[in-house]
Amino acid sequence: MQRKKDDLDRLTEKLLKEDPSFQEKLDRADQAWDIAFQIYDLRAKAGLTQKQLAEMVGTKQSNIARIESADYTGYTLKTLEKVTRALKARIHITIVPQS
Repeated sequence: MQRKKDDLDRLTEKLLKEDPSFQEKLDRADQAWDIAFQIYDLRAKAGLTQKQLAEMVGTKQSNIARIESADYTGYTLKTLEKVTRALKARIHITIVPQS
C-alpha cells in the first residue's frame, strides 16, 4: 500500500523539478544524518558521555558534539576511524554507481 503524500513530499517534488541538483543535496544531508545518529547511538550504548569519548579519541567534547550534529559534514575519514575505533566499531563504506 502506497502512503499518502504530505506537504513535505510535495515541496520536495517541487524543489527537485526546479533544481535537479537538489537531489544531491538531499543525499548528502541523508548521509550526514545517518553518520550522526550512528555515532550517537554507539556512544550511548557504550554508556559514554561526549566528553569521555573525546578523551578516548584525543579531541575536544565540542568536536564529538559536532560529529553528532546531523548538519555537519566536515569530518575526515581519519577522524571517523578514530571515533569508531574508540567505540569498538568499524567503518564500512560502499560505493555504488549513480542511477
